[in-house]
Amino acid sequence: MFVNAIKTGCKKGIETTWMLAKVIIPVYFVVTFLQHTPVIEWIAHVFKPLMSIFNLSGEAAVVLVLGNFLNLYAAIGAIKAIALEPMEITVIAVMLSFSHSLLIETAVTKKMGISVGKVIAIRVGLAVVSGIIIGRIGMIL
Repeated sequence: MFVNAIKTGCKKGIETTWMLAKVIIPVYFVVTFLQHTPVIEWIAHVFKPLMSIFNLSGEAAVVLVLGNFLNLYAAIGAIKAIALEPMEITVIAVMLSFSHSLLIETAVTKKMGISVGKVIAIRVGLAVVSGIIIGRIGMIL
């Protein structure tokens, strides 16, 4: 019985690792590749004013977009590829805890009969408010 539990646990652990790696590794390589082109620099320049509200660098916009529109694992891959400060990672983590995977979870919400507009407004609103608060705390520390 114990041996079967170990086997099952190992099998499920490997399957989960493979599932996560299929998202994280490609995102990591794409973002790393883009860092060697003008694309990331352009994104950072364009989004710096907006990201400064949260005390984040412009590059953090890439992580937020991936986390909001794809999933948290894509955001993790981007975080690994982009050199962000620990405080930036903390701000992003809290923001994405409210607003991750918007497309998929909004579809689920719609099937449940809940107002999509209200759910998106609440989730994004909480992400913005928490990002501002934690970003400001980070400025003090």
